[in-house]
Amino acid sequence: MDENIWPESGDFVVCAVKSVTDFGAYTTLEEFDGKEGFIHISEIKAGWVKYVRDHVREGQKVVCKVLNVDPSRRHIDLSLKDVNEHQKRAKIQDWKNEQKAFKWLQFVSEETGTDEEEMDKLKLKLLESFGSLYSAFEEAAINAEDAFNEVKMKKKLVSSIVSVAQSNIKLPFVDIAGFIDLNCYLPDGIEIIKEALNAGNDVDKEEGIRVEISYTGAPRYRIKVIAPDYKKAEAVLKKSATAAISTIEKLGGKGEFHRHNDTVKA
Repeated sequence: MDENIWPESGDFVVCAVKSVTDFGAYTTLEEFDGKEGFIHISEIKAGWVKYVRDHVREGQKVVCKVLNVDPSRRHIDLSLKDVNEHQKRAKIQDWKNEQKAFKWLQFVSEETGTDEEEMDKLKLKLLESFGSLYSAFEEAAINAEDAFNEVKMKKKLVSSIVSVAQSNIKLPFVDIAGFIDLNCYLPDGIEIIKEALNAGNDVDKEEGIRVEISYTGAPRYRIKVIAPDYKKAEAVLKKSATAAISTIEKLGGKGEFHRHNDTVKA
């Protein structure tokens, strides 16, 4: 990490306890290039603390809240008592995720033959665009190359990040399917059906929800929806089918929706 990057007051940080004294504990901040922080005895625990070692020990990993930062003195004041269990668990999980993402970026570097200097620039770009490295990979797992439409990156890096993300992140998504029958006997019927399918594919949906339409056999097409939960998936499936059927009927054809792949009657 850049030597000039410092945490801000109010941030939660993962620290390794470096040394314990009678009046507090010195730590190194794991996410900030080993910068040193100090937990005063009054910030160890709510109430009176007789022995600091009863609460922290050398080598222990702790989650602290940043109280004050003074880059000119290279000093960071920390609090252990201001972190509750929920905040501690959430921060530890974020830190573990970021460690994973850092390793995944190393895979990307090796796969694409990208040197260290360029990877450092890429890291900063991803942090600026997504807030964390893990978030960048998570977006890549959900939205593939589209996640980087607004980020200026080499195509080979984007492809590699998407590949690594989709191989390593298992998203809690569901997928459902329905079927539409589309018929149009006008001279330009094929083009009209294509227009109806495009309408079904282009419905408004939340970020991360995908619609895939495929041909299964005349006149049937399969609509597959991938979404975070069944309720959202069902809503988008209905919206997609309605858009396709409405479009083809407006242009002189006929359409019908089937939730399941029942046999089409002649």
